[in-house]
Amino acid sequence: MNRYESTVAWREVDDYFTEILTPEDSALIVARESGAETTMPNAEVAPNQGALLGLLTQIAGARRVLEFGTLAGYSTIWFARAVGPDGQVVTLELEDKNADIARANFDNAGLADRIDLLVGPATQSTQQLIDSRTEPFDLVFIDADKPSNPAYLDAALKLTTRGATIIIDNVVRDGKVTEPDSGDPRVDGVRAAADIIAAHPELDATAIQTVGVKGWDGLIIARRR
Repeated sequence: MNRYESTVAWREVDDYFTEILTPEDSALIVARESGAETTMPNAEVAPNQGALLGLLTQIAGARRVLEFGTLAGYSTIWFARAVGPDGQVVTLELEDKNADIARANFDNAGLADRIDLLVGPATQSTQQLIDSRTEPFDLVFIDADKPSNPAYLDAALKLTTRGATIIIDNVVRDGKVTEPDSGDPRVDGVRAAADIIAAHPELDATAIQTVGVKGWDGLIIARRR
């Protein structure tokens, strides 16, 4: 089977499981399709991956979620539904255009009351959260500019305590993560974050490769002891 045939097969499998296990409702469909209007078209997680994030949130019993990278708010909706009516999602977005699209999607999904969208550089937004001594987060999802993964991970560690889950998206990058001299700053950002996690005395972690509508990629999932 060549690469094209593999990609088609991956998509068919994703479509099959999404249809029978995690069908999207109208609010999710609108949010996903509106991703084409953002500064990074079609960069949102796949439907089955969104469902995975929601399940991980529920399994962890998370009530406070911090998300790096909002775009159109597709994954944010999955998180907001998973934390329940008494939970809160704080999501960080750099671009005003994306934030406007996301807010419309949150309103459409009836979830605006449990989502706090902060606009601006994520390092500044998280520093404000740190300085204000915000309540610790139970789960952090890092899915923004990959070269900044180490800085985002550092902020995540300052904003969580024992038992918290930290998830980093897009860590495989078509297998390029194994190339120490790739010259790709996105790969360097992933590898640097992985090194920090491996050396951190409070973190247990694993990585999962994924194939599907988003190609060949994967997640790092870490938990604070």
